[in-house]
Amino acid sequence: MNDKYIGIVLIVVGVALAVWSYNIYDSAGSQISRALSGDTPLEAWAGMVGGAICVLLGVLKVK
Repeated sequence: MNDKYIGIVLIVVGVALAVWSYNIYDSAGSQISRALSGDTPLEAWAGMVGGAICVLLGVLKVK
């Protein structure tokens, strides 16, 4: 039963992290940086990957 609570928390944290990183990716400063140099901010990639991993682990714990 305790693993289900941890899984739900991981899912919520993962979704929040993915949304936060998408906001970084879509910010005006990031768009200008991508237009000029083509580089994506490291925080955006780390947040998206971290969020996906958290959601995956959360789903596995809830099962």
